[in-house]
Amino acid sequence: MKNIVFIPNINCGDNRSTPYHYSIKSWKKWAEQYDNIEVIEWADPIFDPKVFPIIYQSEWVFDILDHNDIKYDQVLIVDSDTIVHPNCPNFFKETNHEYAAVVSNGCYEWVLRSINGWGEHLFPKEIKPKVWEYFNTGFIIANKKHKPFFNIVKDLYKNNIDKLNDIRENAKYNNLSIPSTGQTIVNFLTIKHNIKVNLLPERYNMTDLFRKNLLHIPGHSWWPDELSFLDTGWVYHFCAIPGKGQQPRHVDYWMERTYKELYD
Repeated sequence: MKNIVFIPNINCGDNRSTPYHYSIKSWKKWAEQYDNIEVIEWADPIFDPKVFPIIYQSEWVFDILDHNDIKYDQVLIVDSDTIVHPNCPNFFKETNHEYAAVVSNGCYEWVLRSINGWGEHLFPKEIKPKVWEYFNTGFIIANKKHKPFFNIVKDLYKNNIDKLNDIRENAKYNNLSIPSTGQTIVNFLTIKHNIKVNLLPERYNMTDLFRKNLLHIPGHSWWPDELSFLDTGWVYHFCAIPGKGQQPRHVDYWMERTYKELYD
């Protein structure tokens, strides 16, 4: 039975998805070396993304696969702002068939503010995630035994969508906005419902490359203009890059350059 790489790639009309075809192509080329891995691009939202963010809708992954009669063993739900290295090992062999993720090793202020903010406004009586166990939901591997947990997450979203949107748009923690959409919520819920999380090595979800001094920005960086991050891991997640609209080297630049370096 095949393992699935499931990539949400929804065009919401804001041009954000323009470079994501590089992600799809990289994952498809990587999967070609394995007989039991299939890449599925999801392009049709279930709900209006203006009301129900795409990151929430990703929790319907098993419903989408079942509706389309797609058979599967494990499923990787991965963000479409990622590029995978062609030599990336088969990480499906490292999950022990548990819910698998990678610790979010980036801006700890962001993580702490998100944990404390969502904890205060949505989970005041729940155990808070530890920063060193807080995982990024842009790379999640799950299987059929996790369907009940996905249903729990879906129910929370459906039953509280107005409250969740209000927290995202209006709530504050220490007079600052509360970051994250669904990621911190999922972290809280894995603890609340005793979901065993297999934390995979960071090389499978290299986030916050800018803060790791791995993206050369002219006029800012003192290191050579090289893709040095290619030697630091296997999956490159182009998130948390500052200066959108103010400098040319943003997500689209890095995704195109990385794809062409690795595959063209």
